[in-house]
Order: sequence, then structure tokens, then C-alpha cells
Amino acid sequence: MMHEAQHHSHHSSAGMRARAVTAATIGTALEWFDFTLYGALAATLLPRLFFPSMDPTSALLASLATFGVGLAARPLGAIICGHLGDKLGRRNLMLATVTIMGLSSVLMGLLPTYASIGVWAPVLLVALRILQGFALGGESTGAQLMAIEHASPERRGRYSGLLGLCSPFAQIFANGALLLLASTMSAADFESYGWRIPFLLSFVLVAVGLYVRLKVSETPAFEEMRKTQVVQVGNPLRDALRFHWRTVLRWMLFFCGPAAIFYLIVVFSLSYITKTLAVPKQTGFLLLMGANVCAIVGALAGGMLSDKIGRKKALALGSIATLLILFVYFQILDTKSFVPMLAIMGLFLGFTQFQSGIQPVAFAEAFPTNVRYSGSALAYTGANLIAGGPMPVLAVWLFSICNGSPWGVVGVCVAFNVISLIAILTAPETLGIDMNRTDPAAKLSGTAGFADVGLTKPH
Repeated sequence: MMHEAQHHSHHSSAGMRARAVTAATIGTALEWFDFTLYGALAATLLPRLFFPSMDPTSALLASLATFGVGLAARPLGAIICGHLGDKLGRRNLMLATVTIMGLSSVLMGLLPTYASIGVWAPVLLVALRILQGFALGGESTGAQLMAIEHASPERRGRYSGLLGLCSPFAQIFANGALLLLASTMSAADFESYGWRIPFLLSFVLVAVGLYVRLKVSETPAFEEMRKTQVVQVGNPLRDALRFHWRTVLRWMLFFCGPAAIFYLIVVFSLSYITKTLAVPKQTGFLLLMGANVCAIVGALAGGMLSDKIGRKKALALGSIATLLILFVYFQILDTKSFVPMLAIMGLFLGFTQFQSGIQPVAFAEAFPTNVRYSGSALAYTGANLIAGGPMPVLAVWLFSICNGSPWGVVGVCVAFNVISLIAILTAPETLGIDMNRTDPAAKLSGTAGFADVGLTKPH
């Protein structure tokens, strides 16, 4: 009878694990879908609709800056949601972020353009971008923890890889939707209302995301911490910075490499291919979609390999690969030959997502439960703020001062990549670590009273 009860509890926890990873994946894919959609439009259509009074270059820069504003709002979302997520639980935060993201996207789809309301159009656009960025900042880390804290130790990397494929999958979906609309509608129709359709459709995804998330329980690690706490958690954000600043800094520096290269490929490469090389837009979109298919394979492979050989070796492998590709990337694009372009973009984005597929588990394992959300979020969004967000604008600027030569851009990315590799090589291996551990340092400081659960032996 007891064996049966045990079997039942194992079965329900397996069901819950599956639900947790599904909820995390759907929500994250939705957020990336909206975010990518905006990125693609910011580089193409939005300058004309929202910044028509500027010359084309300034309008493009202003439009890309609104993309950057969304990225800049992410650390704020991450810090606030991280702090609350460590205090109130992962699940509540997940319900909030998916709702905010969905609402801001739907409103974006309904937004009047400059022609209708003048300067208020770009102002409202920026406000909605800030909301989107805020939600994505809280979402990315929360969803990762939701899945990984539910996962069994030997499968954490696999779950991590599943989360890593959200971004490329969403990009294929977003670019596919735009491609479909652009090719089935007249240019005038697409410009007047076609671009709004995908934003409005995100409402359906929000409903699905909320439905799935309501069916997931709070994570075992958070429940364990709640049970063993003597007093209320002090200040997770302060504790993360006070006791774990080295870990935050190391993982932030690591993620600068993949973040810079990711935006170099998905935002800058598209404008380089279409504007500098004068390759048709449709071809540019197809190349990017092909590269994203490779990225899905990369994310899954990275996560699964890290379960076998450890997080460190797997990350180092991906980092060295992107470093080598940097030196030949633009020369191969310059051939303007479809197959080599597709191959190099696929390899580049594939090995970048290979690292992003390991990132959720590497970050989650690096911090104890009481500061895990705050610490992971600080590292993740810090990297996006330093290296990811500025990259498209920095690339445009470097490209112009180097008289159309990509070597300035390559130099900056090589620097980020090398720093990233050093951070990986100096990090401890965390494969198989106990996720239910809390932090004795917090207890010593009097900010919280934890029993030293799980620090001596894994559960």
C-alpha cells in the first residue's frame, strides 16, 4: 500500500514537472514572440509610421532605440520581480508577468500612428515597450526557475534546453507571421493594419499561458524554504548583492558574450544583409528563420550535453565555437550566396543558443533558493543591458565610423566573447548540486533565519 502511495506521489510529481516545463515554455515563447515581432518591425516599418518627421537614418535609430528601451526596462522588471519572486513564490509572479506582457502587446496592436495622434504615438509606443520589457525581465528568470526547480536533478539540463528553444522558436513564428502577412497583403494594407494582427493574436497565447500556469503548483525548492524558515525572508535582493555579488558578476560577464552575438545576428545582420549587401528582405527573413531552426537544435543539444559532461565543459565548447565563427562570419555573408550564408548564420546562432540552452540551469544551480530569483535575474538582465541592448545601435555606429567595414563590430564581439570564456573557465562545476539548499550567510547576518537545510546532504 505504501509502495503504491509512493508510486502515486512520484507519478503526480512527474505530471507536475511536465506541466511546469510546459507552462514555462509557453509563457516564455509568447514573451519572445511579442518581443521579436517588435524587433523585426522596429527595423523595417515602425520608423515610417511613428517617426515620419525625421530623416530615414534618424528614424531608424529612434525606432531601434525604442527596441532598446524595452531591453533597458528588463533589469527593472527582473530586479522587482526577482525580489518579489524570492519572497512571494515563483508561481504568483509568473501569472502577473504573462498578463502584463499580453496586455501591452494587445494595446500595441491597437495603437494609433503618428499620422493620427502626432507626437503621442511614439510616446505611447515607448510606454508600452517599457511595460513589455518589464514583463520580459521578470518572466525570463521566473519561468526558468519554475521549470528547473521542478525538474529532477539528472534532467535539469534537458529542461534548460527546452527553455532555450523558446526564443528561436518564437522568432521563426514571429518572422513567419510577418512574412506571411507581407506576402499575402498589399504593401499599403500591411502598413495600415497588417502589422497589427500578430500583436492582437498574442491575446490567445496569453489565455493559454494563464490557463496552463494556474495548473502548476509552487516549486518544491520554494516550498522547502518556506517550511524551514524560522523568520520571514529578509531582503533577497540585498542578500544576493551582499553575499553573492561574485557569482552575480561572473555569470553576468559570461552571458555578455551570447547576448552580444545574439543581437548581432538577429537585429544587425538583418539590416546588414538587406541594406549593405542589397539582398532582398524576403531572403533576409528566410536566412534568419533557417538560422533559428539551427538554434533550436543548438539549445536542446547544449542542455542535454550539460547533463552528461557538466555545465562548464559544455559552455566552454559553445563559447570557443562562437569565437572562431566571429572571424569568418562577415566574409561568408559577403559572398551573397544563399547556402553559405545560411550555413554560417545557422552555425553562429546555433552555438549561441547552445550556450543559452545551458544558461537557465547554470544560473539556477549557482544560487541558493532564498536569493535564486534575484541573483539569476541580476546576472541575466545585467548582461543584456551591457552587451545585448546596445549591440544593434553600437553595431550601426561602429559600421559607419569604420566606413562600412564590419571589423569594428567583430572586435567588440570578440572582446565580449573572450571575457565570457574566462568567466566560464573560472566558474565552479554545479552539475548535480542540491537545489533545495538555502543560504547560511543570510542567517548569520540576521536578515533571515534559515535552518541549514540541504547544505550537508542532497535530499
